[in-house]
Amino acid sequence: MSRPRVYNTQAIVLNKAELGEADRILTLYTPHLGKLKAVAKGVRRPESKLGGHVELLNWSKMLLACGQNLDIISQSQTIESFLPLHDDLQRLSYAFYVAELVDRFTPQRDENFPVFRLLLDTLHQLCQSCDGELILRYFELHLVDYLGYRPQLQQCLNCHSPLRPAAHFFTPSGGVLCPHCAHQEAIIYPLSLNALKVLRFLQSSDFTAITRLRLSPDLSGELRQIMQGYISYLLGREVNSAQWLDRLRRETQQSWGYSSEGERSVRIRESGGSNPPISTVS
Repeated sequence: MSRPRVYNTQAIVLNKAELGEADRILTLYTPHLGKLKAVAKGVRRPESKLGGHVELLNWSKMLLACGQNLDIISQSQTIESFLPLHDDLQRLSYAFYVAELVDRFTPQRDENFPVFRLLLDTLHQLCQSCDGELILRYFELHLVDYLGYRPQLQQCLNCHSPLRPAAHFFTPSGGVLCPHCAHQEAIIYPLSLNALKVLRFLQSSDFTAITRLRLSPDLSGELRQIMQGYISYLLGREVNSAQWLDRLRRETQQSWGYSSEGERSVRIRESGGSNPPISTVS
């Protein structure tokens, strides 16, 4: 069945690129069409009616016309612009990270309503929550779940034995390894018992439940290293906005007069170096 020449959709703007003197190509994520790219013609002109309705991270109602190569946004009306994100550099940086992950992980025109709902809920939570790092960990775990990369957190990925209450290891290959099987993987991350409990809780809970969690800086840092390693492994590359977040975090810590080395010291001692992953390859 052919697509209608003109169609309506809701969309969240993930990315933008300049086109010509006045146009932009927008990357959109929609509830029922998945990710798509569309042209906003003349949007960079001061008199454009699209203007602020197609800004980054906006959630809008759009009317699009099918084009030969890219569809064209004919009309757009903002549903929500998530103003608290734009008033705070930290929140905005978290939101850009979330948008980049959705863009990197999802193919064109592949409907995935749970991903759209997760993206929308995450933007709302980032506007309200004081713990953006925890929101990101929840988002990462559920995003990879919806895309078919749910990590195994209940039993050893290699020998399939139940995980006993102890320190284990996480492998980007897909989950937790018991101490006896850690040598089976090339790259592993130390995983404390508390970190495993938090990952399990995030994986099985909703946003309402996780607002009760309070994590120490050490534990938050451990979870961040593990999930960033997993995300980078799945994508086969580093995430640009994650690198920016790391820089922003360091600058914020320095402005408050303390170093990030404190929250990393446990992992460094366990790995024997400044790089958190442990390589078992001789």
